[in-house]
Formats: sequence, structure tokens, C-alpha cells
Amino acid sequence: MKGLLKNNFYAALSNMKAFSIIMLLLGVFVVVINHKIPTLVVAGYMLLGMIGFSLISIASLRKESTAKWSKYKLTTPVKRSAIVKSHFLSLLLWLFIGMVFAGIGTVLSIILHGYPFSKITDVFMLFVAGVVISLLMGTIFFPLFYLDGEKRNEVYIILSLICAIKISTFIDVLFPGSMNTMQIVLFGIIILVCVLFAFVLSCLLTVVIYRKKEY
Repeated sequence: MKGLLKNNFYAALSNMKAFSIIMLLLGVFVVVINHKIPTLVVAGYMLLGMIGFSLISIASLRKESTAKWSKYKLTTPVKRSAIVKSHFLSLLLWLFIGMVFAGIGTVLSIILHGYPFSKITDVFMLFVAGVVISLLMGTIFFPLFYLDGEKRNEVYIILSLICAIKISTFIDVLFPGSMNTMQIVLFGIIILVCVLFAFVLSCLLTVVIYRKKEY
């Protein structure tokens, strides 16, 4: 598993370096700018960090298909289930890195300019939205990729992103505006638990699909 995670890491590394530089530059802008300007600046930075890193992690599977590594590694002493799990774990790793970028930028901005949102729970719910969209992307993408996606990688990436955003928007519509702080936090936690459960089920489904696939 460690070797598979390293392989996934290096497959995404070049794009991640470029995106990290962009996030650093945007982070400087977010921290320095006077937030009498609309709070969308901070919110956009938070979501971009979490979703961006996750999206690049998913897109890195294209390199395996192009280089035929997805077939070659089946000849190595690794289980197909381990290969699938490594992709899901890699997504979680890059999502965490995106959360770190988003968290540091937001905290520094608040220290310098004060709290830019109307509710104390807004930052928490933005993190929930970023995590939910990122995990749903993986939940939708990986089964499609292993079922029929190596030739349609880009299509399924776009489809999974759109579906994840739509589902997140639908959840937001269900969100009652009259809830107090504790209820909002509880609602966010419940949503996260449900999405994590779907993420795990997707991993199990992808393992089943990959075990039955023949090359």
C-alpha cells in the first residue's frame, strides 16, 4: 500500500506543485486584501483549495491510463483492492492538504481584518461544503473510471464535479435557516458522516468492479 500511495503521490506531484504556487499567491492576496470587500474572496479561496487539490488528485489517474501503468501494475504483487483503496486514500490526503491551505489563509485573514462572515458557523459550513464536494467527486468518479472511464477520463471528471456541486446545492436547499449554532454544527456533522459513508461504499463498489474487470 505504501508503494501505491507513493506512486499516486508522484503522479500528481507536478500539477500539485503548480497549483500550490497558485494557492500561495492567492493566499497572499486573501490575507493582504481589506475585507470590507465582499466575503466571497475568502469563501472562494477556501473552496478552491479543497476542491482544487481533490480534483487534481482524481485527474492524475489519466497519467496511468496514458502510460499503460494501470495494466502493468497488475503484474506486480499487489491486490486490486489495494490499488483502488490507494486512490481513495490519496484523495483524502490531498483534500487534507487543501484544507490546510484554506485554513491557514482564512485564519490569517481573520487575524488581520476580523471575521468577515455574518454567522459564526459560516466558516465551518464552508469547510463542510468543500469536503462534501471533494468526497462526492471521488464517490462518483472512481466507480465510473474503473467501469468504463479510462478512455473517457475527462468526461467523467467533469460529470463527477457537476454532480457533486448539484448534490451539495440540494443539501444546502434543505438547510433550515432558522437553526441555532448547535443545530447548524450538528447538521454539518451529520452531512459529513453521510458523505463519508457514501465514500466508503463507493470504495467497496469500485473494488468489486475492478476485480471483475478483464484486460
